[in-house]
Amino acid sequence: MSLTATGVRSGQVDDPGAEARSRRSAPPPQSLLLVLADAAAIALAAYLALSLRVALTVFAEAADVVALVAPLGGALVVAWLVTIALFGGYSPRQVGTGMTEYRRVMRASFALAALVGIVAYLTQYPLSRGFFFLFFGLGIPLLSLERFLVRRLIHRARVRGTLQTTVLIAGDLDHIEDVATVLRRERWLGYSIVGALAADSADGETPSGIPVLGTPDDASDAVLATGAEGVIFAEGSFRRGRDFNLLARTLEGTHAQLIVVPALTDISAQRMDVRPVAGIPLVHIDRPRAHAAAHWRKRVFDIVGSALLLVVGSPILLAVALAIKINDGGPILFAQQRAGIKGEPFRFFKFRSMVVDAEDRLAELAAQNESDGVLFKMSDDPRITLVGRFIRRYSLDELPQLVNVLRGDMSLIGPRPALLHEVSRYETHVLRRLDVRPGMTGLWQVSGRSDLSWEETVRLDLYYVDNWSMFQDLAILGRTFNAVVGKHGAY
Repeated sequence: MSLTATGVRSGQVDDPGAEARSRRSAPPPQSLLLVLADAAAIALAAYLALSLRVALTVFAEAADVVALVAPLGGALVVAWLVTIALFGGYSPRQVGTGMTEYRRVMRASFALAALVGIVAYLTQYPLSRGFFFLFFGLGIPLLSLERFLVRRLIHRARVRGTLQTTVLIAGDLDHIEDVATVLRRERWLGYSIVGALAADSADGETPSGIPVLGTPDDASDAVLATGAEGVIFAEGSFRRGRDFNLLARTLEGTHAQLIVVPALTDISAQRMDVRPVAGIPLVHIDRPRAHAAAHWRKRVFDIVGSALLLVVGSPILLAVALAIKINDGGPILFAQQRAGIKGEPFRFFKFRSMVVDAEDRLAELAAQNESDGVLFKMSDDPRITLVGRFIRRYSLDELPQLVNVLRGDMSLIGPRPALLHEVSRYETHVLRRLDVRPGMTGLWQVSGRSDLSWEETVRLDLYYVDNWSMFQDLAILGRTFNAVVGKHGAY
């Protein structure tokens, strides 16, 4: 076996347990970065709250407010950091991934606010109510913004190859390749694959070139040999639940995280609830949430959001309209029938980015279609005008759809609005994407746009439909700006 070449079995590692303990005791750099960033955000909130409490005339005058509050500043910063830590806000498993990180910070913040209020009341401490309101009223948004910015920095660092977590993947070759494909595509997750433990191959390489270091039974030796910080157990790595426990026990003396890839896919963490029963972890799954996506809260959000964007973006709308008219004198808007919720057709608006007879010329370009599905995609489409190429690059051609959102034909966030002839070619399972209103932006928009395959586009749309939440909508809106500015996959 290739492990013998590392010296693990030949005795070159004198005290693997000591090495593991040393690495386990060192806090991960992401967590340290978050602690420092959180402390800065909270300290800024305390300074602003105290300054505004003194300066604003809406509060009653209190000559001793500075003397009463200033000594508490440092204690409140430390208390807030400790509370976030107690709520798991610095857990390495949550840093930079999922909405759980934000929820833990929010819960910790509200819990501390309640605790401070109760303690001040019970001890009759004359804490300024104005300072209390400003401190938490400013601190919570500042923390959220700071977490978002730090998260973006961590993701960029991971994409560039730093802040990596080295992992081994165990399982049969097919499932090892499936997991490796996802980790290579989603580089922002920060997993670097250093080897495979294949149940159906003891040596050599996987089809994509990952060195096979043994079987899943060799996990402990492979961790010591490679210094891997985690082992991902995919399907095929163990036959029964008790077998996994045996594997886990062999890794007890190492620093490695144990990560299990369940058979479930495309289900958000918000729909899962793990409840141990007699030693068996039962995963309760909430029903899909397509009906929730039609809730009045989302519709109100769409109306308010589209109205505000139309008002704020009116100068841009006017500038684009003038540019299109000056360019070739043709129509400013392009209208087309698209499939809305439940497949109902609606009149869909865009700024015209192609020549006037673009639809008539589509047939002659059909042979150059670069899509692997029902869509037509062409990276260098000759029908696109000079102005059209610019507004497509920055998605400005989509702005008239704000009118569609206001009318109720579309939503700000949702699956791509499909052409009627595309819908007629859908496989049965793909029709599920019509169960919600189509969106101006969506998971496909923030995950690569036209660079995505048809299969991946469908997977993302169905994930959105089944796992809808307002948190997810807000996250997609935040990521849309980066996708548009980055211009990836826009043509």
